[in-house]
Amino acid sequence: MTFSGLNIRAFLAVAVVGFGFISVNCISDGQEIGLQGFPQLSIERDWPWWRGPFRDGRTSASSVPSEFSETKNVRWRADVPGRGHSSPIVVGNLVILTTADESAQIQSVVSFDRASGKQAWKTDVSQGGFPKNNHPKNTAASPTLACDGKSIFATFFHHNKILLNVLGLDGKILSEKDLMAFKPTKFEYGYAPSPVLYRNSVIVVGEYDGESFIQALDRVSGDLLWKTKRPNNITFSSPVVAHVAGKDQLLISGSNLVSAYAPDTGNLLWQVDGTTDATCGTMVWEGDTVFASGGYPKAETIAVSADGSKKILWKNNQKCYEQSMLVHQGYVYALTDKGILFCWRGTDGKEMWQKRLKGPVSASPVLVGDLIYWANELGTHYVFRASPVRFEMVAQNELGSESFASPAVVGKELFLRVANQTGNQRQEVLYCITNP
Repeated sequence: MTFSGLNIRAFLAVAVVGFGFISVNCISDGQEIGLQGFPQLSIERDWPWWRGPFRDGRTSASSVPSEFSETKNVRWRADVPGRGHSSPIVVGNLVILTTADESAQIQSVVSFDRASGKQAWKTDVSQGGFPKNNHPKNTAASPTLACDGKSIFATFFHHNKILLNVLGLDGKILSEKDLMAFKPTKFEYGYAPSPVLYRNSVIVVGEYDGESFIQALDRVSGDLLWKTKRPNNITFSSPVVAHVAGKDQLLISGSNLVSAYAPDTGNLLWQVDGTTDATCGTMVWEGDTVFASGGYPKAETIAVSADGSKKILWKNNQKCYEQSMLVHQGYVYALTDKGILFCWRGTDGKEMWQKRLKGPVSASPVLVGDLIYWANELGTHYVFRASPVRFEMVAQNELGSESFASPAVVGKELFLRVANQTGNQRQEVLYCITNP
């Protein structure tokens, strides 16, 4: 597989990648398409974890509305109790997310019927123990859920520790696991990484100015499979499993490092100096190249060959701190914290174009067909064409006065979690956007 948008392996195949066995219906753009290994899941029906079934913001959908508002192309809207920045996941007939009642210090998982938007169930999983301080842009319900088609995996921070809650699709709590102590003191900014599902495991990371780890647990029994130490430095990025450079790699940035681990053992595969102290976005990849960006206190975007050579292909001084980037057909799209949209060539970092939009930005993008959907924190939802030739705005939509969560796209439906703030009154809303 090459990095370019042309795939020299233009044939049908069956490959083993991060989802387990993947049945390849067709191969294009250097990406395998199709999903097996989680037999209860479907790429056409489900958006089961952070950044979707492909784990990188790509979708199997070819078209959802590019124009929408509080009334236009809305199938339904539902009020979401509490406050949270987790992105919705979609499994079967449910849309599921986490939320928190900050005054009562209750963390919950809540689901909505996908067809009607009616609340299906709400399960409170913890009460009390919220940290005294948290970053104003963070919440007590920021990690996105993950679901294997049977069980829902949720990570929460309370009582100075990280816990893993497992729920059934009926909302009943199946188990709770105390994973690690977590008590940041240097930067009391809370917790954000989402859990990752890989084969029979659920992988969770916790990084702060104390004993920090990535660890994998058996999804069914909860038994510890492996535990790997990470630098004792607070950072917020969710790891991701990618099939890159011929093997499954668990990728994560932060603590001035870009790192890859074997997702079945936790052993370090390679590591290079890069990005910054703290990053929040999830790494992206194409072919044999991975890309990372951050963050705090400095800014850097970097491209690294993932073949173990530790070769840095290029870097620049732009940053996507809280948001992730998107790669499509050999080009990297980055909407920086300041609201400047860049298109870089993936092989050498050449700037193809830039466009000043408006920041700040926390949500990550999704790709639908050849359109990229990307929101800023103020509720402006940009839709533009993924093209290295020139910037082409397709639509600019206003929905909510806050937009921190990233979209979910399944079939012909776009799910958006936003908030409306009027004076001291704040209400979160979940939208299902689709054509009439």
